[in-house]
Amino acid sequence: MTRSQSSQAPARYASVDALRGLTVAAMLLVNNPGTWSHVYAPLAHAEWNGCTPTDLVFPFFLVVVGVSIGLGVVPRVEQGADRGALTRSVLMRALRIIGLGMLLHLLAWWWLELPHYRPLGVLQRIGVCFAAGGLAAIWLRPRTQGLCLGALLAGYAALLAIGGSLAPLTNLPSRVDTALLGPLLYQHDPATGQGHDPEGLLSTLGALASTLVGLHAGALLRRRPWRLLPAALLLLAAGALWSHWLPFNKNLWTPSYVLWTAGWASAALWLAHILVDCRQWPPVGRRFGVNAITAYAGSSAMVLAMMATGSWNGLWQHGFDRWLTPLAGAQAASLAMALAFVALWWWPLAWMDRRGIYLKI
Repeated sequence: MTRSQSSQAPARYASVDALRGLTVAAMLLVNNPGTWSHVYAPLAHAEWNGCTPTDLVFPFFLVVVGVSIGLGVVPRVEQGADRGALTRSVLMRALRIIGLGMLLHLLAWWWLELPHYRPLGVLQRIGVCFAAGGLAAIWLRPRTQGLCLGALLAGYAALLAIGGSLAPLTNLPSRVDTALLGPLLYQHDPATGQGHDPEGLLSTLGALASTLVGLHAGALLRRRPWRLLPAALLLLAAGALWSHWLPFNKNLWTPSYVLWTAGWASAALWLAHILVDCRQWPPVGRRFGVNAITAYAGSSAMVLAMMATGSWNGLWQHGFDRWLTPLAGAQAASLAMALAFVALWWWPLAWMDRRGIYLKI
């Protein structure tokens, strides 16, 4: 292999940027309603068991994380890049993502005067999954990656079964999180000592499985994209079948939920590839996708600042609730403010994209 071949940059797929961007835009939409008292019904999570359209958003992003690793890291390994250097690069980026998530939670604790600091969160989970997926791509063969995926799903299912009830607070992941982090969780009842965190430690096993499915989907996209749809249908069928014994549950990230959501994500990736890469449709959402962490972290910091100063509630009351609720209802007004927030963030991201500004951490 020549030096020019070994240093060739991996191909970039506009379909992946578009799908990542649409997923990030959906994150902003579901995370920032005008008021949590009147969330537009389709944008609400399942109360416990089940899977709404909103419950697809986070696993979609983790599948795309795996796809991106398959498109960005794996080609470098195949070109003979130094695996030690790649490992250091992956781990440092993962640590930066985790650190950014912890910094946002520090701002929330400080600005909103929360009773405790919460160390777990969305970016923290993304960082852990990026690290694990990157290490798998660098050091494991595809067959071994598949065996790891199967072991994760089977092992986590066995842990949930051994742990007994899957009910809120009494399930095994919640008990583990409570034992290790106690009052530092997203939800904690001082009277009973029970707690729960939707981005908890043990449930991250399911999230890792979602990322490994994405790594496999990235390999298919590179070499056999026509197999993405059959793979998606197989995942959907397996997830639906497994849900009869182990229900879909985002909070616990159950194995059936892994397969079901990864099936939809793989189908979306196939469709994006057909429309954007093959038929050259405009990559709608790309501007969110090429600055994904900037969009998520920047919008989160903005909302925290607005909540701390009272301007978020003021904007809701005077900009949307007062005049739109009497016309269309409180849920529609809440949705309108969420849509306006996403549209607001489109402008700076479009400006950055036009000037070739892409912030990476």
